[in-house]
Amino acid sequence: IADGSIHIYGTLRGRALAGAQGNTGARIFCRDFHAELVAIAGRYKVLDDIPDTLRGKAVQVWLEQDQVMIAALD
Repeated sequence: IADGSIHIYGTLRGRALAGAQGNTGARIFCRDFHAELVAIAGRYKVLDDIPDTLRGKAVQVWLEQDQVMIAALD
């Protein structure tokens, strides 16, 4: 849990919650994505809502118009 952004230079397993105090500009970055839940400013995505194609990839997570977005990093 962090008030700001979270950077993980390894594997993300379990949960990561960024922007805990309502910071909608917070992001989550990781090199190996295996999360069960990610959240930005109280909005979240759980494992069932995360595409399998992102598993094991380097990704960033951000909030866009109150929706949690996840994209692979090149």
